[in-house]
Amino acid sequence: MTVDEPRDGRSDAELLAAHVQGDADAFGTLFSRHRDRLWAVAMRTMGNPDDAADGLQDGLIAAYRRAGTFRGDAQVTTWLHRVVVNACLDRLRAAKVRRAEPLPDDLDDVRDRGSLATSGPADPADEALSGERRRLVLAALARLPVEQRAALVLVDMEGYSVSEAAEMLECAEGTVKSRCSRGRTLLAEVLHLLAAGRDPDHAEQGNPTPSRAVPSTEPRGPPTP
Repeated sequence: MTVDEPRDGRSDAELLAAHVQGDADAFGTLFSRHRDRLWAVAMRTMGNPDDAADGLQDGLIAAYRRAGTFRGDAQVTTWLHRVVVNACLDRLRAAKVRRAEPLPDDLDDVRDRGSLATSGPADPADEALSGERRRLVLAALARLPVEQRAALVLVDMEGYSVSEAAEMLECAEGTVKSRCSRGRTLLAEVLHLLAAGRDPDHAEQGNPTPSRAVPSTEPRGPPTP
């Protein structure tokens, strides 16, 4: 069953409206329709499953309670992503996270979404290299400022357009572009240091190293509402 062909025949907006009107099942149906991508955004933003589950739960509670404030000025899925991303960023800011977090053990292989994705079968040596790249990318992402990390996750890893990301992050498109540009430069520097076995928190960083395409990750097992 696809998002375009929902099981009960109602659109996202109709489900959200039904929830506001007291339909006990509508919000769960809406969440189940978008849970995989919401979970992926939370995972990549937070860096590990436990914090991602907390951030996603915070976002869903906020969306559940604030559904009546939705005015239809954006797609429901954009609104949901906005609430979840903001909940994750609030947790990161509160914790002042600026270090690499424990890495998840349940990452899927490369998927075909986002500008960092690759496709096609890989031999064992390639898969080992891919796994190491994923580890380095997640570790490097965790060291970026939270605003830059969110922009990179949405645009480069989830494949959203700059305009869509701007809606979700509630900022100007130029701000998203700037955060992505700065984030890519810093990500390349941190990746270079991590790959060399150096600690980015203590190493002196010189000129940025050119970034290269790295595979996207796709976590599985999102929590249920």
